[in-house]
Amino acid sequence: DNSSGFIPKCRTCRRQAREQSGEGDHHEGLSSDEELTPTEVDEFQKSRDNVLEDSRKIFEDVHADFCDIRKILLKFQEWKEKLPDSYCDAYISFCLPKLLNPLLRVQLISWNPLEQNFTELEEMPWFRAIEEFSDAENVSES
Repeated sequence: DNSSGFIPKCRTCRRQAREQSGEGDHHEGLSSDEELTPTEVDEFQKSRDNVLEDSRKIFEDVHADFCDIRKILLKFQEWKEKLPDSYCDAYISFCLPKLLNPLLRVQLISWNPLEQNFTELEEMPWFRAIEEFSDAENVSES
């Protein structure tokens, strides 16, 4: 079993090396084992930039009415108002999450809640559009 013998031995070796070298600023429990090297950070950033660039191209050949969540939801709202029986028979409330899922994933590719200046989900335009649509559905049902 490598896991029980290898890790403590390495920690012991590192602790002894720190004691011999006189490093006094180490805090027990904080490890540098998971820190990335500058090369790894650069590779990650390049890979991330490539993914973000590719994500901008996903809907470039799609008509604007079909890649904007607000516009899609407006079409469903019109359907519900004009043909409520057909809308109900199509079980749209069950279909919308699956329909919007790919659009939401693209919107969230660059979202990182661990960054200092990240945008709250509730502040994103797509979230507000879904919230408004849900409120309109609740009002019309009541």
